[in-house]
Amino acid sequence: MSLDNEHLEYPKKRYGMDHDRYEWSILQERPSITWPSHKKLAIWINVCLEFFPLNQSGTPFPPPGGMTMPYPDLRHFSLRDYGNRVGIYRILKALDAVNAKATFSINGQLTERAPYLMDILKERGDEIIAYGWNMDSIHHSGMSLDEEKALIERTIDKLSKYSNKKILGWLSPSRNESKYTPELLASAGLSYFCDWVNDDMPYLFHTDNGELWAMPLSNELDDAFIMMNNLHSEQSYLDQICDAADFLLNEAQTEGGRILALNIHPWMSGQPHRINKLEAVLHYIKTLPDVMFANGTDIVNIVSN
Repeated sequence: MSLDNEHLEYPKKRYGMDHDRYEWSILQERPSITWPSHKKLAIWINVCLEFFPLNQSGTPFPPPGGMTMPYPDLRHFSLRDYGNRVGIYRILKALDAVNAKATFSINGQLTERAPYLMDILKERGDEIIAYGWNMDSIHHSGMSLDEEKALIERTIDKLSKYSNKKILGWLSPSRNESKYTPELLASAGLSYFCDWVNDDMPYLFHTDNGELWAMPLSNELDDAFIMMNNLHSEQSYLDQICDAADFLLNEAQTEGGRILALNIHPWMSGQPHRINKLEAVLHYIKTLPDVMFANGTDIVNIVSN
């Protein structure tokens, strides 16, 4: 039995994409990007600073990396807290050893839970982007528009006041959004967000309240995704990052500038048995020719001009 024509007809059926969120394009056919000083590969490191509530609601789902045991799940709670107490300082030393500029995505509630850490980041002058209120405050379509708007505004307000900087970027907890999230981010004055992982380069994302840049923060090269979700070894993590750097650098020789985006969790890579692999990653990248470290705002400013 054949389908009625109405199943094959819809208003936005056309060549390319069937929506108006962003323009369809092939990466190799876009105008090439030129990084400063004719560099070929921009290294964008995002360090995730997270707070997982012990009494999480799990609405609409338990956050990845959150509590999995009956309350109180002190094993997972304290392990995540390890990242903000110990692991982050090892990562800061590793970044400084190769003079690597980084972005720090931070849950707004950490301004209350870890003020000592916020003071250090403020003194360093690193870029800070909003990472939701906490890891259990997941944005989803079951929320009211007003509830989500208040959550976003509360997070941005806390982080901007604590850092004395305008917050320009956003990463949603669990990379989850409601259908309103991009509109709310644009109306809050943000320049970019990192939830969509469907590209290797930044692209313009359209909202009813203006445009955002969608930034390619790779989930495939996320340390927790590789070592916790995929159960790959620390050596495999190192090999995968180095392989990606080699491939992208080679691709950039003929197709224009590329980005290698690394997402790092201090409770994962800041462990004593893993930090040497992150150090090896950074050292390898540092020795490559035509490579530069950049934060998210650096990249947006370059590609938008």
